[in-house]
Amino acid sequence: MAMLASCASVEPLRTTTFPPVADKPFSIEGRLSARKGTEAVSANFTWRHDPPRDELVVTTPLGQQVAELSGDTQQKRVEMRTADGRVGESPDWSTITERALGYRLPVESLAAWIRGAPQAGTPSTVEPDAAGRASVLRQQGWEIVYTYPDETARVPSRVRASYPDLEVRIVVDRWG
Repeated sequence: MAMLASCASVEPLRTTTFPPVADKPFSIEGRLSARKGTEAVSANFTWRHDPPRDELVVTTPLGQQVAELSGDTQQKRVEMRTADGRVGESPDWSTITERALGYRLPVESLAAWIRGAPQAGTPSTVEPDAAGRASVLRQQGWEIVYTYPDETARVPSRVRASYPDLEVRIVVDRWG
């Protein structure tokens, strides 16, 4: 009987529908790490999002440039230039990030996720924190967990995005 009473006091998991954020320009600098099985990569990045264009510069933790990626979602074209002279083009970000970094990163979705919101047009569930911000977002098979620098911050400082066989961690050092 005591077991039933203790179970009855457990608060149910709160989920809610969050509206997608307006796709406005932003720029961020930060660090990312990606792990798939025993393979891992770490990098610094600068990302400028100015819809419909994105520009992403990836460098090693010591500052050596790895790749420049740029794309336009309206034209469905993403280009890559790597430090070792490789160039490439793709109709989507996932393919080009796999070529450049070894991992498929959903940059189109990350443009919303990095701001703590779901991508428009795709079903999602969101668990809010006490301040009403997204704490956990689930969308397109990904689970995104957010950490905010303080109680008043509206954008996260850390994002952990997990897909069945891939984990991506992002630390945002500067929002612009």
